[in-house]
Order: sequence, then C-alpha cells, then structure tokens
Amino acid sequence: MTQPRTVLVTGGNRGIGRAIAAEFVRQGHRVAVTARSGEGPEGTLTVRADVTDAASVDAAFTAIEAELGPVEVVVANAGITRDMLLLRMSEDDFEQVIDTNLTGAFRVVKRASKGMLRAKFGRIVLISSVVGLYGGAGQVNYSASKAGLVGMARSLTRELGSRGITANVVAPGFIETDMTDELPAEQQADYKKAIPAGRFATPDEVARVVAWLAGDDAAYISGAVIPVDGGLGMGH
Repeated sequence: MTQPRTVLVTGGNRGIGRAIAAEFVRQGHRVAVTARSGEGPEGTLTVRADVTDAASVDAAFTAIEAELGPVEVVVANAGITRDMLLLRMSEDDFEQVIDTNLTGAFRVVKRASKGMLRAKFGRIVLISSVVGLYGGAGQVNYSASKAGLVGMARSLTRELGSRGITANVVAPGFIETDMTDELPAEQQADYKKAIPAGRFATPDEVARVVAWLAGDDAAYISGAVIPVDGGLGMGH
C-alpha cells in the first residue's frame, strides 16, 4: 500500500474525473476535487474553481492546503469540447478549448509544483485522449489541446525529474460516460468495430491506471503516454 497522499483531481464532479477521485478515496488517500458545479464523490473535499482563471486556481489550492495539507498528487482532468469542422470553427471555439484543456493544466501544475518542489515529491498526471495523437475529424481544437499535454509532461519531466517528481499522460479512448451513452446505437457500433477490444472502457479502468501512476510502483516512470484505449490508437 502506497502511503496516504493529498490528491487533487480537477473536474472531479463527473465522468472520468469522478471515477479517478473515487479510486483514490478507495485506496485511502486524502482527496480534493475542483468543479465549477456539482460535487465530487463521497469522501472528497469539493472546491469551486475555474481552471481558466489563475486566481481561482490559487484560491482552490490554498483552501485544499488548509484542509488536507500540500497537494502531492495532481490529476489535470478538467476539459471541454467544442467540436466542429475546421472551416466552421471560430477562433473563439479554438481558444476556449486550448485555454481550458491545455493552459488550464499549466495553471494547475504550476501552482501544484511549488509544494512538490519543497517536499521533493510529486506525481503529475495529465488526462489526454487517444484523439490527441490519433486525431479526430471535427476536433482540431480538442486534439491540439490534448497533444499539447504530451509535450508539457515531457518538458516537466526534464525540469523536475531530479526532484522526486514524475509527470505522465494517460490517454483514454472511448469510455462509457454520459457523452458516449448519448451517441446513436449505430454510431456506437461503428466505434466498437474500430476498437480491437470490441468495447468501450469503464471509467474505473482509467481510474486504476491513474492511481497506479501516482503510487510508489511507478516512481521510475515519467514522460510516458499510457493509452487506455483497447488498442484503438496502437502506440500513436
């Protein structure tokens, strides 16, 4: 058993983020989630925060530190989509997605790194997507934001790797969430045909990989991209 840590999951009120937070609670950690609305799973501290606002991120960390101690594990999961074809995509559609998914992760990681450097320990896990490396029609903004996280993790590894801090990327494929449930049955069947595993993942399958990366067994893994996609991306 890895010793209990203080964990922050951004966007931990639903979907994959919620499952990640619940898994850390199950493993006995002190867990906080940030959310713009809603609450995290049972056993977590929910703090209001908007990752597009550095002052809001700073205030959230200050509240978490007061209640649970310095953040030792940060999971940057908060994200949005504004899917549409390139020619219809406005600059605003592009910039909002980058600001939340990529710059938002930067704001969160920058604030978390201060305590990690003092402690000479840290686990940074960035939640990307198979689309970040595989691409997706209608997702120029989203895939660019998710690919950017790979460069971020690898640069963080080079900067912080000698201080007991790791930075890794988890790239989920299709997951059983509210979003995939709403897809027409025919479309779901088409997607499943493209996935060698022949099914979507459960949020828990992603959560367990994230928790493992944050634990002692993964201390020598950094700058890695770990796909949880049933073989869809095949090492892209």
